[in-house]
Amino acid sequence: MDFNFTEEQDMVRDSLTRLVRENYAWEARMQAINSESGWQPAIWAQLAELGLLGMPFSEADGGFGGGAVDAMIVMEEFGKGLVVEPFVPTVVCAGGFLKHAGTDAQKEEHIGGIVDGSRIFAFAYAEPRGRYDYANLETTAKKDGSGYVLNGHKAVVIGAPWATHLVVTARTSGERTDREGVSVFVIDKNAAGVVTRDYATVDGRRASEVFFENASIPAEALIGEEGNGLKLIELVTDEAIAAQSAEICGAMKVAHTMTVDYSRERKQFGVPIGSFQVLQHRMVDMYTEYEQAVSMTYLATLNLDADERERKLAVSAAKVRIGQAAHHIGQEAIQIHGGNGMTDEYAIGHYFKRLTTFDSEFGNVDHHMKRHIALANA
Repeated sequence: MDFNFTEEQDMVRDSLTRLVRENYAWEARMQAINSESGWQPAIWAQLAELGLLGMPFSEADGGFGGGAVDAMIVMEEFGKGLVVEPFVPTVVCAGGFLKHAGTDAQKEEHIGGIVDGSRIFAFAYAEPRGRYDYANLETTAKKDGSGYVLNGHKAVVIGAPWATHLVVTARTSGERTDREGVSVFVIDKNAAGVVTRDYATVDGRRASEVFFENASIPAEALIGEEGNGLKLIELVTDEAIAAQSAEICGAMKVAHTMTVDYSRERKQFGVPIGSFQVLQHRMVDMYTEYEQAVSMTYLATLNLDADERERKLAVSAAKVRIGQAAHHIGQEAIQIHGGNGMTDEYAIGHYFKRLTTFDSEFGNVDHHMKRHIALANA
């Protein structure tokens, strides 16, 4: 199998490397995440100008004909700079729902806005008692004339403070945990009955608790077939996991490099601590974990177009292995940095936070271990 990237993909990577290096320096990131808005809209505009927000969409849908590998390249570079702009919620998640199941009218209404940067989406799927089960829904969408009335609470909706629109999962029929009866809707965040409580997350991003209080939504808001949305949700979230895996690989690479550099500078007993053999072994282990994570990211990304079982097996295997690697590298980086690693002034602590929070998104290590075992034994 050819793992080489195309000339165009190498050019995209080079452009992103420069963009992150020149516009996402550490001081600029800290200033942005500590500002009232918590992000850099100018960066989002640059991503639109470079065509990156339209990369995964087909040319027929107004995009540039890219795919999952292109998203992987983008996210890896974002991970190196701990970029907080909502690429995954907007382009991978919302774009994925529209790409796979959107009507022509929905694509025409929303994809152009995603590509030019004027429409920003957040994916409201998690619930306080959901436990990573996309079918475990207390949010309901009940028929009301030709439309629906939406009621419920979505938790930790990443990017929602910046969003103009939301993609929402809700139960349209059946009992709380039934696999049937799950539907997906796209709605205006400013619609009547939508209430948000915004906050900063531990890893520097922004999220919201989103409450739906008798929010009326039109029939045209439904994406895909009513009541049969679960497989669509699983497909899109698998794509999101693959993209975030690439992001975490980028963050792990920088965390390892920072740790090696620090070990060469920090002295103990008159010599750099990097000269101690036990620390050398630990940093080699960190690099081994990183390389395995990269391989698993490739595995997941290249299997996104496989049949459902193979896709899920590959993605769950990647989520488990990369989650374990992120935990190991984050912990080791902090320990080798010592007390400095726990301070807000040192970048390594922020990389540790992002590596840690990865485990809680779209299912943790234990959840995906169970999914992989169940699929393998089926």
